[in-house]
Amino acid sequence: MLKSPIFRFALLASTLLFVATLPASSQTAIVVSGYGTLNGTTTGNYYTTQQTPANQAGGLLELQHLSGPFLGFEATYSYNRTDTTYSNRYPSSNVQGSASASNCPIAYGCPTATVSANAHESTVDWTPSRLMFKQRMLLFGVLGAGVLADVPSSSKATVTTAYPCGLPVNGVFVCGNPGVPPATAASTSETRVSVEPVYVYGAGLDWGLLPHLGIRLQYRGNFYSAPKMTKLFSATGAYMHTAEPMVGIYFVL
Repeated sequence: MLKSPIFRFALLASTLLFVATLPASSQTAIVVSGYGTLNGTTTGNYYTTQQTPANQAGGLLELQHLSGPFLGFEATYSYNRTDTTYSNRYPSSNVQGSASASNCPIAYGCPTATVSANAHESTVDWTPSRLMFKQRMLLFGVLGAGVLADVPSSSKATVTTAYPCGLPVNGVFVCGNPGVPPATAASTSETRVSVEPVYVYGAGLDWGLLPHLGIRLQYRGNFYSAPKMTKLFSATGAYMHTAEPMVGIYFVL
């Protein structure tokens, strides 16, 4: 239950409504933050795709305006690397994810595609807030939506195919021949740009160092449909969740 997206959104909405009932001061700020992405693997149905984005670093730029407990909004842009591995799932065997030549259960090969890509995200968010500790700290929430574009770095993805019975001879695979060892072969596949809606939630804390300058600690979570960036594999069709813990600097205009 705790991992359910519906439960997470309900819990966050309740927290934001509580925060929004408390007093806040008016301010406009520009924020620059660095973060790390924490991703999970998504898997499709029987004999379909399993895709795994790498955990990588990125940056976030925010323009935020707060004018009351309910009246807080921001526009954001973020960028990070999102190198993703696509592979097959084999529920009839012990093989999960990327198969090697020695454990691939299919004679005609188990392909794995690796796509190097960049993620560009733009959102508009509601940010209720309140001041704390003699107005030196600002607590705020985040709830919004936007667009996520995953753009491959190249028009070609690297594909490695594992052959448990060795490479085919005249187009024929011969299994069980002790003189033919397992093999792998490299090739390429075309890539594509993936554009999906993204839903954002989170919370943060501003700590003032100077009258117009301070440190921001923030957590943001993103929900979006698994991107399809290679024409060799279909996307899993599942929703992905990316966690983004971050730290940055804000400047009050």
